[in-house]
Amino acid sequence: MTVSAEDYLAVVTETIGWVAASQREAVGRAADLIAEAVRADGVVHAFGTGHSEALAMEIAGRAGGLVPTNRIALRDLVLLGGEPADRLGPLLERDPAVAHRLYELAPVRPTDVFVLASNSGVNGAMVEFATLVKEHGHGLVAITSTRHSGRMTSRHPSGHKLSDLADVVLDNGAPYGDATLPLPGGGAVGAVSSITAALLAQQVTVEVVARLLAAGERPPVYLSANIPDGDAHNNELEARYAGRIRRGS
Repeated sequence: MTVSAEDYLAVVTETIGWVAASQREAVGRAADLIAEAVRADGVVHAFGTGHSEALAMEIAGRAGGLVPTNRIALRDLVLLGGEPADRLGPLLERDPAVAHRLYELAPVRPTDVFVLASNSGVNGAMVEFATLVKEHGHGLVAITSTRHSGRMTSRHPSGHKLSDLADVVLDNGAPYGDATLPLPGGGAVGAVSSITAALLAQQVTVEVVARLLAAGERPPVYLSANIPDGDAHNNELEARYAGRIRRGS
């Protein structure tokens, strides 16, 4: 395999095809779980660290997405929890202790459901957060790479990985190390997990909306804020979830 944009596109296309075919049933189960929560006035909390934060952004607060969504991020410790900015850093995601503060800072209700994303699924903060989610009785959807996670040792004291704790696991199809095109001197280029995780997030969202429509309900879905009447539409829907969803952090 050579290293080119065309080769990368071919790998991405193949991986998307694998995800679409292999994760169809799991996407449906994730949509069932989330639709049930939304119909019970629940909110979908999305959390990812590192590049997996892109998945949380794909779910929470974007055009065509569900309004009852909230994004949790490590920087909440600073922006909402009053901790110093130097608390943040690339190794923070490995600290299980931060999960407790993040959960405390989140505006969580019993009917809420969680979507957690981690390509490796082994870092301490993510596994501890998933543990707290399940201890509090919430539904949990995990988006991860089973190929990558399967070759890793958990960094959590329990030995658990994210996939061990989830009600539904969605496999993003990424290879070990995420990058797809091998380089002659070692290593690889062309990561794929963000693309396939976004695909899974959008598939689940569409299936949730399909279930709400089938139940005769009007799905609470965002319009783009950059079209006429978008703000008015969105503000009206967001008012139903005042204090429960955060935007802009």
